[in-house]
Amino acid sequence: MNYLNVTKSDIANGEGVRLVLWVSGCSHGCDECHNPESWNPNAGKKFDDLTFVKMLSELAKPVYDGITLSGGDPLYPANREEVENICRKIKTVFPNKTIWLWTGYDWDEIKDLPLLQYVDIVVDGKYDKTRRDVTIAFRGSTNQNIIDVQPSLKSGECIILNSIYDVRY
Repeated sequence: MNYLNVTKSDIANGEGVRLVLWVSGCSHGCDECHNPESWNPNAGKKFDDLTFVKMLSELAKPVYDGITLSGGDPLYPANREEVENICRKIKTVFPNKTIWLWTGYDWDEIKDLPLLQYVDIVVDGKYDKTRRDVTIAFRGSTNQNIIDVQPSLKSGECIILNSIYDVRY
């Protein structure tokens, strides 16, 4: 898996202060995507052990509430195994830090992926420029949802938190 960047002390991509991993690879091709350079799975640098160790070191700082995986699409098929490894290891080392994940896939397309057992919040759905809304939290268009993953997996029902005030981690 390749990645484009790791952003430190981010407050725009999930609740609280976050470390953000921007992965390469996306097949959705959303019209007016804010990050089309991330579509190419070969863009950026190879994600390696040194990068991961640096991320863990940064995430260990008390200021961080958790990590966000964005891109591109962390759930681009070629990324899924590495993303699962990252999420599993982070939850093992930092069980109280939250993991947010942005994807262009809809919940029904991904709800059975084993890697979701390590994820707290998924923002799902392709960006739709005809439904663009700059007033909604953590999403670019109104068709996208903030999903509370663990209760959704437990109940079998998709639990949507479309208000920033619903997110309580």
